[in-house]
Amino acid sequence: MISLKKSGIILEPTDNKFENHGVLNPAVIRVGNEIHLFYRATNKANYSTIGHCILKSPTEVAYRSEEPIIVPVEPYEAQGVEDPRIVCINGTFYITYTAYDGQNALGALITSNDLKTFHREGIVTPQLTYHEFKLCIESCNDLNEKYLRFVKLLTKRSDPETVVKQFLWDKDVLLFPRKINGKFALLHRIYPDIQIVYFNDFQDLTYPFWKEYLMKINDFILLSGKADFEASYIGGGCPPIETPDGWLLIYHGVEDSNEGYIYHTGASLMDLEDPTKEIGRLHQPLFSPDLEWEKTGVVNNVVFPTGAIIEKELLYIYYGAADKRIGVVSVNLDELIQEIKKSIV
Repeated sequence: MISLKKSGIILEPTDNKFENHGVLNPAVIRVGNEIHLFYRATNKANYSTIGHCILKSPTEVAYRSEEPIIVPVEPYEAQGVEDPRIVCINGTFYITYTAYDGQNALGALITSNDLKTFHREGIVTPQLTYHEFKLCIESCNDLNEKYLRFVKLLTKRSDPETVVKQFLWDKDVLLFPRKINGKFALLHRIYPDIQIVYFNDFQDLTYPFWKEYLMKINDFILLSGKADFEASYIGGGCPPIETPDGWLLIYHGVEDSNEGYIYHTGASLMDLEDPTKEIGRLHQPLFSPDLEWEKTGVVNNVVFPTGAIIEKELLYIYYGAADKRIGVVSVNLDELIQEIKKSIV
């Protein structure tokens, strides 16, 4: 039995122009006695920047900036910096996010040593067109046909020149909080699954690297949707949480219903040294949009987890609610782990 508590809304939009439309999908990290939230903020033109606040407890705000802390500066993010996640590895903070230029949504990286000065490291996901992607995955046997969904949609809806130029969308990019077998480990989401990639240095993530990777993408699928609540597609949520029993992965699963898509939160446990080995997975959502402010907003019926911290025996999960507000839930960590271990996949 899992004891889960929804503690309510922790952040709402304000009158400040950069966040007067929505606040959502925060990166969360504890530094000393402070809990930092770096959250996606949208204005009424749906232009995304990153806001910042500090919590004095897992559910209480101590400080909130009246200006965004990260704004688009590069052409590849000209229309928005979205959905950040954060980890600290060997003293360096790594913030992964979705960079949107108005046409392409790609995973990008920012680093910092102090959470005050931020350095753009560029795009880290494949910069291949959908046409190139299609050619790569044609060599993969038994690959889910949904991988070609957007290729087919583009072909139907766009002129040939657009199809040739449109990059493969790759979102929900997040790092493991430590290296695994001496290498960085990164999760990303090429629709409809969550994939994993290992590398020695971010400079390794070149066009040839990704082209070879995509030709063997079946070997790198970490999670696919199985239960009804994640049958449409799934994506990464919070950075993986290391426990003695394995990596705890809090992710989002999407159900296609008569009311449209419904975003749920799921939980899975993966092997510490080989995260592609799944130990167990909840057969039902950990939580779903059932409160009015989770069901109604900019995008209805969404709970979208992106950050978590552990406080004593409790795991606090921070999530975007209906793309409008930020909520927090808490769950007993040991209870959750034990329940997942019972749910053998």
